[in-house]
This record gives sequence, C-alpha cells and structure tokens, in this order.
Amino acid sequence: MAKTQPARGMRDFLPADVRRREYVIGVIRGVYERYGFEPLETPEVDKIETLLGKYGEEGNQLIFKILKRGEGESTGEADLALRYDLTVPLARVVAEHRERLPKFFKRYQIQPVWRADRPARGRFREFYQCDVDAIGSRSMTVEAELCAAAGEALERLGFRNFTIRLNHRRALTALLEAAGIANDKQADALVALDKLDKIGRAGVGVEFNERGIKPQAGERLLDFFEGVRALEHAAEFIDVDEDAIGGDAQALNRAVLGRLVEFIGDHEAGAQGIEELRSILLYAEAGGAGKRIRIDPSLARGLSYYTGAIMEINVPDLAGSLGGGGRYDNLVGIFSGREVPACGFSLGLERIIVVMTEKEMFPPQYANASPADVMVAVWDEDATTDALALARELRAADLRVEFYPEADKVKNQFKYASTRGVRFVAIIGPDEKARGEVAIKDMQTGEQQNVRRETTGATLNERLRK
Repeated sequence: MAKTQPARGMRDFLPADVRRREYVIGVIRGVYERYGFEPLETPEVDKIETLLGKYGEEGNQLIFKILKRGEGESTGEADLALRYDLTVPLARVVAEHRERLPKFFKRYQIQPVWRADRPARGRFREFYQCDVDAIGSRSMTVEAELCAAAGEALERLGFRNFTIRLNHRRALTALLEAAGIANDKQADALVALDKLDKIGRAGVGVEFNERGIKPQAGERLLDFFEGVRALEHAAEFIDVDEDAIGGDAQALNRAVLGRLVEFIGDHEAGAQGIEELRSILLYAEAGGAGKRIRIDPSLARGLSYYTGAIMEINVPDLAGSLGGGGRYDNLVGIFSGREVPACGFSLGLERIIVVMTEKEMFPPQYANASPADVMVAVWDEDATTDALALARELRAADLRVEFYPEADKVKNQFKYASTRGVRFVAIIGPDEKARGEVAIKDMQTGEQQNVRRETTGATLNERLRK
C-alpha cells in the first residue's frame, strides 16, 4: 500500500488549519493596508538565474531547482526554480514595471515560498511569507514604518512579549574591521556570528577557527559582544507587564550605540550606519514602535542583498524568529541597471501559527473552528425538499448553514452536529410544518424552542451574538 504522508517538510491543511491561517492572514493584511501598502502576487516559479546569487552561499544551496524538460532529466541541468522568498521576485517586478509603478511603491505580498531546508519545529520546506516592502525612498522613516506595521500586526494577533532587534550592515562591517577580521573572511564571520544566540560564544569561536578567522580577531569581536550583554544585564530588563518589554529601552539602546561608536573609532561608513540607526529609533518612537526596538550589534541576517538597516523579531522560547528584513538598495539595480532604494520586512506565517496554537492565542471561533452556525436536519425523506428550502432561507439571512444530506434518526443528526461543533440544529417535523414553525435546538445548552419560520434567521443571528 502506498504511503499517504506528504513529502517531508510539506503539510496537508485540513479545514480548521485553513481557517486559522486565513484568520492570521486577514489580520496582517488589514494592518498592512491601513499603512497604505498595496497587494502584489508573483509566479511560484522563476528563472533560475533570477534567484541564484542573491541569497549568499547557504541560500543558493536551499533553492528548489526544476530540471529542464527532456534532456534535463539525465543531465541534471535546471533552468527554473521554485520561489525562495518574495523579495527577489519583487525586485524583478520593479525592474520590469518601474514606469507603471508610483514613485514610492508600497506593496504587501502573502504567498508561499520553498526552501530545501532541514525541517524542524516551526520550520518547513513550503511555507507562507507575509512581506511588506517600500520602494523608492532612502528615508529612515521607511524602516520605522515597517517596524511599526510588523509590530502592530503581531499585537493585533495577541503577541505582547516580543522584541524587534535592529542593526545596520555598515555598522556591522565597521565592527568586523575594528576587531581585525580580514576582508575576505568577513562573510564567513557573519555566517558564524548569525548563530551566536543558537550556539553561544564557544560554538561561534569553533566556527571562526574552522573558517580560518584569526583567533585574536575572533576573541576581540566576541569580547565586544560580552560587553554588550553586560550592558543588557545592567539595564535590568524585566517585564513589568504583558504590554511592555520593561526597563528603559531607549537608555539601553543609547548605551549600546555608545559602546559601538567607541569600538569602531573613526570608521566613516560605520559612523554613518550608526547615525541611521539613531534616526530609525527617533522615527520609530514617533511612529509607535520605539518600545519594541532593541539595538543588537550581533544581528547579521544571512541574506547577502542587505545594504543598510536589518531587523528581526524574536519572542522568548522560540528557536529562530517570527520575521525580519532590512534595506536592500542594490537588489533592484541587478535587474534594472540603476540603483533603486528599497526596504522590506517579512513575517513568517507558520511560526506565528505555531506559537499562537501552543499558547492558545486564537479566538474561540478559530481555536475550536466550526464549519457552520446551524445545521438543517432532515426529518424523513418526504421532508427533504422543505429542509433544503429552509437551508436556502437561512443562508439568505447571512448564516453559515450545513445541510445533513440524508434522512436519519434525529438523535444521530444531533450527535453529528455536536461532533462538528455546530451550535444550532434546525428541524421541520410534521407538527412544525403544520404550524409554520421551525424547531431550533441549542447544542451547547440542550434547550429547544419553536419559532415562526419567517423569523428563524433573525432569531439565530440574535442568539449567535449573545
């Protein structure tokens, strides 16, 4: 017998799963649109040359390639690939349609992407991203607004204890150079540094050594981060309530930036990056996201197309992040031949759903999702057409109606409705039909009442609102 499980890292979505996912997408979409972002969709498959070389060493290895037809099966040659993220396709779209797009193009995109990654908790090979990007402006108000939009989306979903980590690629490069990391080893250092929270100082030190980074430079770099950690502990970041991170976030951010300035000295590009971080903090405070942001000089993010600020959202006790992003001013230029400023943020839908499910954060109607408000029962074969007509009338009253498809014992129909989580059952027996009434049974309370048929829809809507 053939195995019925989906491919590893892929999933079937049953009705309750789909409803929860659509709820989360609806909340995120609503927030993005309130910030003035427009919807965009791109093909699931792109040319392989469009994707290769945009994600760094590790990203290239995780692209799902599609073999050429015919001879491709024997040669292994690929000319197409499944979409790895939504940012590179966006850059291609902007290059292709720039003249048709507004000067400042703000788009959101919620579609699946594919990565040949090792599956783990909250990590899949096929998953949805919820991206929001702004094209055309170099102003740091863009980063601040993206942080505000992503943060508000999570807050509306019920998240309270999360942090938006913020860093800058130029500040990070200056930090590496000040530590003595050779130019040709900086990419290796970033890959290892990105794992600092996962494998700790000792693990990063081992990886530095394996990647040929001089021990003295690696130790100086890690010493800097130990100093930053000491600042965080000194700030006594303690949650005082579920709506705030706690402590003086602004004071800690200023202290970390001060230590960074001291470490990099007169590095011009690094100083510019630090000034941009200060601007983002200022604008984020005005835009409502300031309390959530923490400057984290260790944040690297592995994708190679980032050029400026980089962001990542973390919640306690979750390996990995709920989302992240950054500025990528050079990416569109790869396709268009001219530089177009751009910045984006992506929320990971699957990880959000995993956390919300584990912490029971879904509203009751999604946590215990029911397919219908009312089920119309069939008294006997002769009552089938009348029951169908009643179902039609209740749907016209904006109710979700399930129709029991065959005549059966009423107690069996009640049992079925109960297992489906349907709140009400509507029945027209011979007595009800003679009086022009409908019997309504509340499956939660066990109560049953008769109402005039023409008022059944209004009665049910009223009961559901209570």
